[in-house]
Amino acid sequence: MDKQKVIVICGPTASGKTKLSIEIAKKINGEIVSADSMQIYKEMDIGTAKPTIEEMQGIKHYLLDFVSPDKRYSVADYKKDAINAIDEIIEKNKVPIVVGGTGLYINSLIYGIEYPEIEIDIKYRNELEKTADEPDGLRKLYEMAKKIDEEAIKNISPNDKKRICRVLEIYHSTGKTKTQQEIESRKNGPKYDYLIYGLNMDRDKLYDRINKRVDIMIQDGLIEEVKNVASKYKEFPTAMQGLGYKEVLEYLNGDTTKEEMIEKIKMETRRYAKRQLTWFRRYETIKWIDALGDIQNNINIILEGYCEK
Repeated sequence: MDKQKVIVICGPTASGKTKLSIEIAKKINGEIVSADSMQIYKEMDIGTAKPTIEEMQGIKHYLLDFVSPDKRYSVADYKKDAINAIDEIIEKNKVPIVVGGTGLYINSLIYGIEYPEIEIDIKYRNELEKTADEPDGLRKLYEMAKKIDEEAIKNISPNDKKRICRVLEIYHSTGKTKTQQEIESRKNGPKYDYLIYGLNMDRDKLYDRINKRVDIMIQDGLIEEVKNVASKYKEFPTAMQGLGYKEVLEYLNGDTTKEEMIEKIKMETRRYAKRQLTWFRRYETIKWIDALGDIQNNINIILEGYCEK
């Protein structure tokens, strides 16, 4: 029996994934499953570029705006929730469209990665948290993780405390690296037939779009958004590590000027976009689409691929 087809639209930040996916969904009776590790958070709308109700144009979106900023949410949690959402869409005789730029989330689906339950060693986790909060501590943890699992750490930012600690916790608890576990878990393969499309464009044009997007976020009230979330929640296991939020917190704490903050957000977002492109280029079956090309032509390319036997 043939596997159910699921469309995946991925690409770097600011490449136009949201707009294209909504147009596809309207044409093909589809619903959208987000694959964005920041858009999951409630009350964090501006800095995550979360689509508005108007932008959604009546298309149902799953896995947006449902996790409290003070809660942990793992890739394993995402995979479980995403599969449930895809199943629900298929049961309604609609087409699932996975859309986002978080490579770990997309990997969990297209490679069928299973995440074994790992008993959390609270004492060890607290030790990692304590080290991470020390001057230069996060860099030390990053280097430790790199020695243990160089393959996994290639895809993790040196500032991503949660995922750095996860690599260390997995090895501490199981004696196996995260990479080893993922290789072993891929043996059963994915549940669905994922048709992967990547949005790409000239690097300078992409960077220009990123810079303009950051300026608009500031104008739309990103600083106020961060103030509100920071005042409401005491802990941010991951949420405030996100691009834009971390830099605004540094500004609010008096560590940088407003101009320095804006330039840093732009620079870090450009770096993130570059990492995203590197990540998605590893997908052997990905079909690249010109993000700045005619949108109707791009829709046709995806629909033709979906309708092929």
